[in-house]
Amino acid sequence: MKLIYLDPNSTLPKYRQIVLAIEMAIAENRLKRNDKLPSINKVSLEFSISRDTVLLAYDELKKRGIIFSILGKGYYVKSVEFSFEQRIFLLFDELNSFKEDIYNSFLETMENKAQVDIFFHHFNMEMFQKLINESNGNYSKYIIMPTNLEGAAASIKALPKQDVYVLDQTNLALKDYPSVHQNFVKDVYDALHKGKYLLDKYEKLILIFPGFREPLGMKTGFEKFCFDCSLNYEIIQEFTERQIQKGEVYLIPDDRDLVEVIEQAKRQQLVLGKDFGIISYNDIPLKKVVENGITTISTNFKIMGETLAEMVLNSQKEQIENPSELIIRNSL
Repeated sequence: MKLIYLDPNSTLPKYRQIVLAIEMAIAENRLKRNDKLPSINKVSLEFSISRDTVLLAYDELKKRGIIFSILGKGYYVKSVEFSFEQRIFLLFDELNSFKEDIYNSFLETMENKAQVDIFFHHFNMEMFQKLINESNGNYSKYIIMPTNLEGAAASIKALPKQDVYVLDQTNLALKDYPSVHQNFVKDVYDALHKGKYLLDKYEKLILIFPGFREPLGMKTGFEKFCFDCSLNYEIIQEFTERQIQKGEVYLIPDDRDLVEVIEQAKRQQLVLGKDFGIISYNDIPLKKVVENGITTISTNFKIMGETLAEMVLNSQKEQIENPSELIIRNSL
């Protein structure tokens, strides 16, 4: 069982990484009272660091009463009663009702077993980098929502690899990190396939995709479905001043565009679910009642928060796809 992990890309000093690794192993019951620690020589050779670096870490743990040494034999765990509170760095893109669901279910499942500090990067790469750089070394776990920010992976790799979890969106550059994420390509494709019997009565599918905040997988899944089913489709960046044609179905990731489409339909006196259709993304209670019900493709954000908390509490290192479904209502 590996007790010590050192991240060569982390800006955190090596001796501090050793201290945190031992503390975490004790907190997670991977080390118990009187268990022997790896020798100074073994740690030094394994990670190609000086003996002085390892000795500095062990001396700090000794001063705090966490370990003790026996001359000629080595270092052992002295106390498992020390105060070690996990501090979790939680970096979201923005605050909305979906992120609140993740955050609240995460906290509820953690049951006050950690201090959780939440930050927001607002899709700004400079802010993303600044928050990660300032947090590095100050937390025991880092939960990052990278969205589709270009360069996000490089910033994340500066953190201790064994302490990072990726949330909501992942990509090939982050494939080695544990995650709870949506598979947007598969989710969109499968949802549209499930609703194909309803889509068949329409003449054209239109995706409103500004491409700034929206996951690129949505577009890929949409295009793949339309191509495989030989359907007429179009992808537009914005809806402003567009006339809705009868027989069109709009797939709408952003709720601002959803409002615009509904308002335009009213101006044209079109009947939703008959003259044209709508599929929205991400379900909220209001979509159950607006226009007698808006069809949505949605993941379960509460489950996402619960799964993430369980992974952190149990030190799991997996890549988990959060479930998604098509919720069919009057708008289709």
